Parts: sequence; C-alpha cells; structure tokens
Amino acid sequence: MLTQNAITLLQDLIQIESFSKNESGTAKRLELWFEQYNIPFQRKDHNLWAVNKDYDPEKPTLLLNSHHDTVQPNQAYTRDPFAADLVDGKLYGLGSNDAGGALVALLAMFTHFYDYKNPTHNLLFVASAEEEIAGEKSLRGLLSELPKIDLAIVGEPTLMQLAIAEKGLIVFDLVVKGTPSHAAHPNPNNPLMKLPEIIQKIEELTFEKVSPILGPVKVTLTQIEAGNQHNVIPSEVKLVLDVRVNECYSNTEIKEYIQAALPCEVTPRSLRLQSSSIDENHPLVQAGKKLGRSVYGSPTLSDQAALSCPSLKLGPGDSTRSHSADEYIYVQEIEEGIALYIELVKQIL
Repeated sequence: MLTQNAITLLQDLIQIESFSKNESGTAKRLELWFEQYNIPFQRKDHNLWAVNKDYDPEKPTLLLNSHHDTVQPNQAYTRDPFAADLVDGKLYGLGSNDAGGALVALLAMFTHFYDYKNPTHNLLFVASAEEEIAGEKSLRGLLSELPKIDLAIVGEPTLMQLAIAEKGLIVFDLVVKGTPSHAAHPNPNNPLMKLPEIIQKIEELTFEKVSPILGPVKVTLTQIEAGNQHNVIPSEVKLVLDVRVNECYSNTEIKEYIQAALPCEVTPRSLRLQSSSIDENHPLVQAGKKLGRSVYGSPTLSDQAALSCPSLKLGPGDSTRSHSADEYIYVQEIEEGIALYIELVKQIL
C-alpha cells in the first residue's frame, strides 16, 4: 500500500506546476502525505522536513533529501508534460525522473521507518525547493533551520547505483578588454582579435590531479558575446567558462589557477558549489555493495553541493532522461527503489 501511495503521489506531483521558485502547489500536496500518515512536519518557504518519531539529538542524523522543483519543459515535448500518463509501465511527465521518483521513494522509505524503535541514526527527511537553480531558498538556505546532519542520501536518478562522488561547478565570466572605434579606422586594440590567444590559453589549462572516481577537472567554453553593430569595434568581449571540479581541488584553488593563467578579467559567479564525496569504505557504501550496487562518480550537480558531511547520491531513474523531452520513469524503478532504500537503511539503522 505504501508503494502504491508513493506512485499515486508522484502522479499528483507531475500534474502540479512546480518550476523553481513556484513550488507552492507541490509543497501543499506533500503536506497531505504527512497528514495522511500522522507525521509532524515543518515548512519554510516551499521546503518541508520531518524527523523520525524517536528522534534523539544525541544520535547521528541521516538526511534523506530530494527536490520537488522542475526545470521548464523544452520545446521538443510531444506529450503534455503535466499529464502524468502511464503507458506500458512508463510514467511520463515533467519531473517524473528528475527527481520525482527519488523524492517519493525516499519519502516512502522514511515513512516506513518513522516508528522504528531505538534506531542507531535519526532520520531527517527534506523535500527541498529551488534545487534546479541552486537558489537561495533551496536546501542550502534551509540548513540553519535543520538539526545537525552527519550523513546524507541525496535522491537523484542513478539507476539505484551508488554515486559516491559528484563534481562541483564554477561558472566564470571572462572579459577581454579593448578599444572601441569605427570599423573603417585602424585599431591595434580590437578585443575580438585577442580571442585566438584566449581560447588557446583555455585549451592549455591543465589540472594534474585526476580523481579515480570523477576523472579530471573539465573546462568548457560555453558562451561568447561581443558587438552589436557591423561597423563598430566593441570595447570588450565576454566569455563564459563552465568548470566541473573533482574532489582533488577546492574551488578556491581552481579560481586562483585560472585567474593566473588567462590574460583577461576572470570572475567566478560563485565558489559555493563544491564537489562532494563519501569514502568507499563507509558503512553506508559497503551496505549498498552488499546489495549488489556498484559505485561511480557523477558528473551532474545536485543539492549535495550544499552539504559538508559525507553524502551518497542514489535514486531510481536514469540521469540521461533528466531535462529531456517526454521525460519518464518506469513504475518498476520506483517500486525497486523503495525496496532497495529500505534494505540499505535497515543495515545501518
């Protein structure tokens, strides 16, 4: 019954628009779950959280977190993104895979253990908002309201394999300065003509420390913007670098290296999205391995970036379906996900 109720909950959530910063409807639907199971909960903005019945502040706390916001549907959708159609075992809809399946599976697992007597760990369930935009009112902005967290499972689509590390992210704004002038006149300081040198310097950026799980730091030039008239040399060229950071470097180290290496203005938008990891020998990871799960490093960012404790990314669904047209998750994936979450946590609880 718990599993079926979780699937019904996901169908309801899909049908409620919940773009980042506008999750009030899905937050209200999640409130009904807690009320149905007589679980006291708290809410701040569009974030909801609850602790197990035998919560003891002297015990370590395991966070169970996933998000209920979604991105905007892309133009390639052929289905109604809010229809929650169930076809041949697939549940279609925006947010079904990222990360509705993980959210309802974690919530079902938390509900299953809510009355568990004398656990070794407290359980703290958090349904967070604004994850897709790493917003101020996401999990990061909620941490000061929550009990101390010692360990975390972050629910994202991983095919229920153990993502024991995820890359951090720094977005850099680059500005190449020059002298504006009319295109008809000589100008030895045209910023556009400096681009080949800048791009070559970007290609030459090297980070020697390669993670055995996450691989090397990845630097990608994603945007170039300059000029708005054909006969005017612009005063500057703007570029954007997307840098995915492994756990071998701090974001501050990456910033200092890139600023020293590139002959232009280099400004990070934020340094707070750090890489995350958990030791492969941690009891939670070992418990997952005993259940036949494999370990890997995740290239995608999640609410893990807000956490300073060991954290494991794990959930039903496939990351390659996230943000795709006609997003879906298999119902069987949710069913198996709930069962595996329960077996995993049972081993440490």
